[in-house]
Amino acid sequence: MEAKVAERGQVTIPKALRERLGIAPGTVLDFEAENGRLVAVKAERVDKLEAIYGHFGSGRKADDIIAALRGEK
Repeated sequence: MEAKVAERGQVTIPKALRERLGIAPGTVLDFEAENGRLVAVKAERVDKLEAIYGHFGSGRKADDIIAALRGEK
């Protein structure tokens, strides 16, 4: 499949590839050069809230957690 590079460096990824690879609007791609080829890989982004979800334990109030983080309790 081919795609032409626009004046501003933009390229449209062919629909068949987007569907096959699960690339939707908002998907972040990392670009690298490998042996003279341009390689795009879907970036693994972790939501910051999701990364800490469950780390504080159940039954604790937000105020208690913040106080503990500040060293107040």
